[in-house]
Amino acid sequence: MDIQASYAAGAYARARSATSPEEGGSPGLMTRSLQDFTKVLQQGEQTALAAMTGQADPHALVQALSATEQAVETVVVVRDRVVEAYQELLRMPV
Repeated sequence: MDIQASYAAGAYARARSATSPEEGGSPGLMTRSLQDFTKVLQQGEQTALAAMTGQADPHALVQALSATEQAVETVVVVRDRVVEAYQELLRMPV
């Protein structure tokens, strides 16, 4: 079996385009969820920094910490479910 570099490069390019988001298309649910998660963490961090310098009231800090905690707990639950599903697939007979 003779594998040429051009065939390998072409196959790689086709596989890469299948996994990358389409240009001009809307982001998927998982991408939006991760962006929202990142935004919540950044807002919590900014609020915590503002509270340390006296620029934010303690009530805003508690709200930001609560939102951050809820976001982290949600991500942990999703991660656990994904791992559980993967383990279930591994247990399936072939």
